[in-house]
Amino acid sequence: METNAQQTAQIGDRMADKFSEPDERTIRDWLGPEAFEHWVELRKWIDEFYPDVFQPDWIYGGKKRGWALRYKQNKAFCSLMPEYGQLSTLVVLGRVEREKFEERRCSWSPGLVKLYDESRTYHDGKWLTVPILSADDRDEVADLMRMKRPAVAR
Repeated sequence: METNAQQTAQIGDRMADKFSEPDERTIRDWLGPEAFEHWVELRKWIDEFYPDVFQPDWIYGGKKRGWALRYKQNKAFCSLMPEYGQLSTLVVLGRVEREKFEERRCSWSPGLVKLYDESRTYHDGKWLTVPILSADDRDEVADLMRMKRPAVAR
């Protein structure tokens, strides 16, 4: 059964109710089955390759950004952002990661390179918000994360 918020939501809308931290059921309903599968697989991948490294925490980024599940230890690793009907992942690339990205520029998908080129660079790095629309997108984001921080386990 859809809530009033879901009836008026559009693809890409963020979960913006600051008084209601999302739970797994809310995430599943908001994302929909395909995007929820990406959510589950990406979280499993992080747990497998970075065991006991992160304690993910929910952060509220205001009405525009909504809720995000942040993975951080000392510095940010990534944030998973549940959007209505889709999942996006925020990965901040600092100076070293941007140099690595440029070295591998021809190996990234054209869509990711375009996103990278169009993203603004802030004092702490380039903030890439990557929509996860397929398993290939998910794999490419995982490559970005491995580039940012080598995996602990296989």
